[in-house]
Amino acid sequence: MSTSTAVTTQVYQVFIKAEPQAIFDAIIKPEFTVRYFHGARVDTTGVTGSPIRYYGPEDEVWGDNVVIESDPPRKFVMSWQSLYDEECAREEPSRVTWTIEERDGGVCLLRVVHDQLDGAPKTAQSVSGEGWMTVLSGLKTLLETGEPLFSREP
Repeated sequence: MSTSTAVTTQVYQVFIKAEPQAIFDAIIKPEFTVRYFHGARVDTTGVTGSPIRYYGPEDEVWGDNVVIESDPPRKFVMSWQSLYDEECAREEPSRVTWTIEERDGGVCLLRVVHDQLDGAPKTAQSVSGEGWMTVLSGLKTLLETGEPLFSREP
């Protein structure tokens, strides 16, 4: 995995041995996100203009966002505002763009760009480095092995 981090634009990339549709589904379907996205359950239709919400393990709202663009299974763009933290919740929304590029041998390059973080410095700090890397490592492990990277106690 490679990481390039800046205050206002963060870029993360990982190669995953999976079909593009499987990766896209893992981004927008709750049966996947709950197993790799810090226990968060996503709720969305994945359609441009529709809501995309993340719920924590206690059904608390962690994110209440909007799908900006959806081009399955190649691209998914959403607004991002972290509601799990009071300081982050007061910041301006940012944007997360997921792109999936198919490569030879059943491998895809998944790129996540988290940008428009100018008005969200606390969010930028909280998702940088291990924040997004934990999510992407978990997604990769889940799709390649069928098992979550981290086991969670009930």
